[in-house]
Amino acid sequence: MTILIGVLVMLIVVFAFVLTVKSGQYDDMEGPAHRILMDDDDPRIPGNSPVSDSTVVSQADSEKKPK
Repeated sequence: MTILIGVLVMLIVVFAFVLTVKSGQYDDMEGPAHRILMDDDDPRIPGNSPVSDSTVVSQADSEKKPK
């Protein structure tokens, strides 16, 4: 009886492991660790271009105006 329960638990664990491998959970293990060290203020990254404060205020004001 104990052997049967042990084999059943082992099959469940193997099935769960196969599902996680197929879903791609283990594809990039080092990327997030390196990504946290990257400089998000780098102007070469799209969307991080230097913007003056007046441009930000004018964009916010234009969104408030009714169209």
